[in-house]
Amino acid sequence: MESAYLQKNLGTCLTQGLAEVARLRPADPIEYLALWIYKYKENVTMEELRQKEMADLERERALALIEQEMMEKLKAEELMFQQQQLELEMQEKERQKMEEQLEKMRMNMENKAKDEDTSHLEDTAADSNKTLAEISDRYGAPNLSRVEELDEPMLSDVALNIDQDL
Repeated sequence: MESAYLQKNLGTCLTQGLAEVARLRPADPIEYLALWIYKYKENVTMEELRQKEMADLERERALALIEQEMMEKLKAEELMFQQQQLELEMQEKERQKMEEQLEKMRMNMENKAKDEDTSHLEDTAADSNKTLAEISDRYGAPNLSRVEELDEPMLSDVALNIDQDL
């Protein structure tokens, strides 16, 4: 059991340290081995720290890539939204132009109708003061004078005189 513990925790370190002492044959091998073990521990700690930092950097890099992809998607969506807004604005402007054109056409038609009515009324008014012979261009049309018509509820003088005679 003790040999398993020593093999697990000190096996590689002691094996490499003793091999280094045997190869170099320092004047004080115990002090050299102690300093070598401290340096080994420092190197192992630094390597573990470096591995941890590398893992953290890789994780941060992955997160940065995901964030960059999200930003690109957001920009693409924003661009698409802006294009849709622009299209809607263009459609609205086109609709307004068409409404304005329709309104102008309606106003022109109303003005033409009013002009025609006015000219027709003027012609009618001018013709109403003329006799039939003056209006007609036919030869031999009778030249009758104008007769005013009475409202129906009012009785003519002739009708009143007939009632009195009876």
